Amino acid sequence: MLKAAFPGSFDPPSFGHLDIIGRGAALFDELVVVVGANRQKKGLFTVEERIALVAELVKPWKNVTVESWDGLIADFIRDRDIRLLIRGIRGVNDFSQELDLSIWNKTLNPKAETIFMSADPRYSLLSSSALKELASFHQDLSPYAPLLVVEALKKKFS
Repeated sequence: MLKAAFPGSFDPPSFGHLDIIGRGAALFDELVVVVGANRQKKGLFTVEERIALVAELVKPWKNVTVESWDGLIADFIRDRDIRLLIRGIRGVNDFSQELDLSIWNKTLNPKAETIFMSADPRYSLLSSSALKELASFHQDLSPYAPLLVVEALKKKFS
């Protein structure tokens, strides 16, 4: 059985995240979406809120589960006997950062392998930070995130 993990903060989840999840679900027998608490960022949504959003959004994929983790992803995948990490890449800046992280993960867990998936061109400029910024100005978010997320963002910025 081929298992992979897709870690991220998902604060909030977007169509870009769902694109990577859907593509990963088609490639692997099991995909675990790992909602992490990024200690370097102050989240708009709590970890519990993000887990609830992502769990609802991944229901169409029967081989996708959602977990949270407040530690190193290298430890998470070691503890669950997962060898593959999926990372979405929007451009060269993402690649540079993700390459560094993949080297750290390989150093911390020699069995870890990272697979980079290029973003669908429709989502190459999309980020959770951009979504939050647009939401703060009450812009139309429907091209960028599912209605569930759009409504949650509206509540946060009302």
